[in-house]
Amino acid sequence: MARDRSLSDKFFLFLKGLSMGAANKVPGVSGGAISFVLGFYEEMIYSFRKINYKAFLLLINGRFKSFYNYINGSFLVLVFGGSMFSYFSVSLVLDYLLEHYELYVWSSFFGLILGSIYYISKDFNDWRTSNIISVIIGIGLGLVISFMTPAKENDNLWFVFVCGIIGVSGMTLPGLSGSFILILMGNYVLLLVDSVSMLVKTFTEIITFDFSFLDNEERMRYIKIIATFTGGSAFGLVVTSHILGYVLKRWHQIVTAIIIGFIAGSLGMVWPWKREIYKVRNGVELLDANGKKIIENFSRYLPDLTDNETYIAIFFILIGIGIILLIDKYGTERKEFIDE
Repeated sequence: MARDRSLSDKFFLFLKGLSMGAANKVPGVSGGAISFVLGFYEEMIYSFRKINYKAFLLLINGRFKSFYNYINGSFLVLVFGGSMFSYFSVSLVLDYLLEHYELYVWSSFFGLILGSIYYISKDFNDWRTSNIISVIIGIGLGLVISFMTPAKENDNLWFVFVCGIIGVSGMTLPGLSGSFILILMGNYVLLLVDSVSMLVKTFTEIITFDFSFLDNEERMRYIKIIATFTGGSAFGLVVTSHILGYVLKRWHQIVTAIIIGFIAGSLGMVWPWKREIYKVRNGVELLDANGKKIIENFSRYLPDLTDNETYIAIFFILIGIGIILLIDKYGTERKEFIDE
């Protein structure tokens, strides 16, 4: 059932949502892994599972308080309030750091993921054959996804809806980066850059009572795209959480083993030493709505041990690991929210 939280608990839960929101925007980093490490993953899955037929009946019958309590509304508001705030604030800082200190940012993420593997697996003591096989399967899936070739951009609304369902999986499946999946599907720039930019511009105009965008065909196209993507994401969150809740309840150890393997396999997504491969048409690099080059894929290489930057990057990897160790030392114990 839902928990009573102190003001400080609510504040830190908002900060955790902030962290998950920032992670979700970065290709290769999994918001689900962040939620798992910070200790609110299972409560998030539990809360999404409560968005069901009973919740729908409470809502249509006007029992809003009962509906809010039933779906663990305070938790969802804090986490996703933090995520949304992050998307338009912290993630902008992250964009700046990625642009100017890319190697060090990726190194920090790499350290965080390494630390996460330790954090999740340290209490996992059930190393029977089936769980070892599950870890290997998880590693294989993570590696396959890490090195897949991206598809071309597709703005068909049905495909955009599917992108929403699959892209949001980064929040519900630790180790799987929703942003990276959108790059593979060819729609990262369309859905998380161009459409969001257009949405912010539209909101700004609405605040100033400027509704001229209604006659702008291109703007309305982007609004339809972001609305469809949002609908697919909401649908995907509810459906995948019900599926995950079911499998976590019945095969908790196997699922945890797969998650450990998947996060380990996903290290290829956040390997610090890589170069972006940009989209090119007729020999010219394409730009998004913000004038930035469009990333198509990554080219990975081994670090140069004669370069001082390599050792600075290793230092940031250690910082990332250290952050997880601090969370392990001072963080609260994870709570189980899977229905018995």
